[in-house]
Amino acid sequence: MPYMEILKRVAAPLGKSIDVSTDLKVTIKDVDSLQLHIEPIVRTAALGKEPDCNLARYLIRECALELGIIPSSIDELYRARAAGTTRDDFSVPAINLRTLTFDAGRAAFRSAMKLDAKALIFEIARSEMSYTDQPPAEYVSSVLGAAIAEGYRGPVFIQGDHFQVNAKRYASDSQAEMDALRKKTIEAVKAGFYNIDIDTSTLVDLSKPTLSEQQKLNYTLCAELSTLIRQIQPEGITVSLGGEIGEIGTENSTEPELRAFMDGYNASLSELSQGSPGLSKISIQTGTSHGGVVLPDGSIAKVKVDFDTIKQLGRVAREYNMGGAVQHGASTLPEDAFGDFPNVGCLEVHLATGFQNIIFDLLPDKVCEEIYTYLRENNSHERKPGQTDDQFYYKTRKRALGYFKKAFWELPSEIIESISIALESEFTDLFTSLNIAGTKDEVERFVHPLIIHGDISFYLKSTGIVEDTSGLAD
Repeated sequence: MPYMEILKRVAAPLGKSIDVSTDLKVTIKDVDSLQLHIEPIVRTAALGKEPDCNLARYLIRECALELGIIPSSIDELYRARAAGTTRDDFSVPAINLRTLTFDAGRAAFRSAMKLDAKALIFEIARSEMSYTDQPPAEYVSSVLGAAIAEGYRGPVFIQGDHFQVNAKRYASDSQAEMDALRKKTIEAVKAGFYNIDIDTSTLVDLSKPTLSEQQKLNYTLCAELSTLIRQIQPEGITVSLGGEIGEIGTENSTEPELRAFMDGYNASLSELSQGSPGLSKISIQTGTSHGGVVLPDGSIAKVKVDFDTIKQLGRVAREYNMGGAVQHGASTLPEDAFGDFPNVGCLEVHLATGFQNIIFDLLPDKVCEEIYTYLRENNSHERKPGQTDDQFYYKTRKRALGYFKKAFWELPSEIIESISIALESEFTDLFTSLNIAGTKDEVERFVHPLIIHGDISFYLKSTGIVEDTSGLAD
């Protein structure tokens, strides 16, 4: 095969710890050596040029599968939660990793293994894939590489967060916007994303007279995307699907809205694909916002979460065979709030900005200033009237992560170590508060991982397609 020489070159840092046959089957010869030497392969997957980066991503996936580290769907666990046959006293953390994904992933796996926890999700939003320069196959390789390095075994839940429709672009060219989302969805599933949060809530039209009419575009397009995913998911895997009824940052969701959406969604899905499994969770609005509300001095305003809404709508969600309600925008909540999520039956909690804040707080001043200079020169159009420098930098610094990806990889080892220690501590606190300690038993009882080998033709293509994701949530 013409690419065998390239694959051998990419695998060279692993020495004799693995063997790759001419039919691309990977055999692990020395597990300890593989763990110690996987980082250069992950670096190539993130920073290498094509085709080296693509083959590195393929190699990491195959090494992970050989070790029993398996990209999986959490659907079975959530269905069990809906049926009341699993514990209901934990909330699954969904962790958005925007930068230093390999090192942050290692910290998360260390925390999870220490707590005997397996009910956790690694996710990245459609928008984040763009501005962090992490296409789906790269993100999967970073997470699986982290699992290899830390000696984790079992299912790994990797999720596409906010696979969202941009309302303005949809209004101007609905076909083009939906085609772009379909293309990204197909790419993600091929890469090993077996959990997808569909977000068509941006198309809710509050000017319509009834709730059903307001939610119509939301539920019909969500059903269409669900049907697509069911058509492309690997045989034997039911991708876990989420929907959303209220765009995060707007008015709190209500029971009538949820029922209007689900009744419309189920009817639409039945027409498109009768008998097809539907959603396993629903995202709602409870008073939070992505990234928090930034005050003039750069601090974050305190936000009160409506836990009664989570509890009530979670109960209604289970009537529709879903595991419960999902909380977005939780990173910047007070620490003492996280313990309340399991108490009200919150199924899943999405976390992102808090981890990014830890990383930025520990960056060298020189790197921060380079990032802020970049933002002033390239993102000044995002600065709102009256914003202070602190507010502007806080809200836009995520936009620089893709441009500075190589610089983050090349941070001094002592900086990486300090960030990793801080992240591990944060993960441990969050995992403890969300009560996922001991969920290894629940996951192993209900989730049945299925090995899906990488399609070499997919990895040999250029999958890092840059798309315009401005205006999308993360």
